[in-house]
Amino acid sequence: MPRYIAIEGPIGVGKTALAQAMRDRVAARTWFDEFENPFLADFYQDRPGAAFKAQLYFLITRFGQQKELAAALPKEPLAVTDYLFAKDKIFAYLNLDDQEILIYDKYFEALRPLTPSPDLVVYLQAPKEVLFERLRRRNVPFEAGISEAYVEELIAAYDHFFYHYKDSPLLIVNTGEIDFVQNAEDLKALLRRITGETIRGIEYYHPVRRK
Repeated sequence: MPRYIAIEGPIGVGKTALAQAMRDRVAARTWFDEFENPFLADFYQDRPGAAFKAQLYFLITRFGQQKELAAALPKEPLAVTDYLFAKDKIFAYLNLDDQEILIYDKYFEALRPLTPSPDLVVYLQAPKEVLFERLRRRNVPFEAGISEAYVEELIAAYDHFFYHYKDSPLLIVNTGEIDFVQNAEDLKALLRRITGETIRGIEYYHPVRRK
């Protein structure tokens, strides 16, 4: 079984729920992405410069957590994060202009080699309609204004990122036909696949729930 697993996917797909399940079911020590950011309110109001400030704040905060994770890894039988540090670039390239990207890339490339590489990345996918239903179900206020166009753009950006991702073994999970948050059997089967036989390269998990 891998020692360090990073879970990824677009908003609403179930990253945090799966990490929590791994904490509760297989005694993993978990680290969760930080959503407190003093620049987010300005970003959602589309104020000039807010996207750059918010992105750098997330980058530095995630890096600090990754340093803590790196120190803990030798002592932990299983560590799980609900994000991949490298995914920070997905949002940077979606939200920053060309000049801001030039600066951001210098910070990112300086910090990334100092972060641990996962033994396995679990990439959760779902169609736009499924993501919107899950967002509606969890009813988080700031997510109410997220547009379908933005979610479509985010899905495409994630797919592009992981199409080119080579740094760790990758398990791509189609969650469109299952709901491991609401269905215990779906969760049990997914955890069995993640913690079971060794995953090499890119592998796909396409479960279909029995009717």
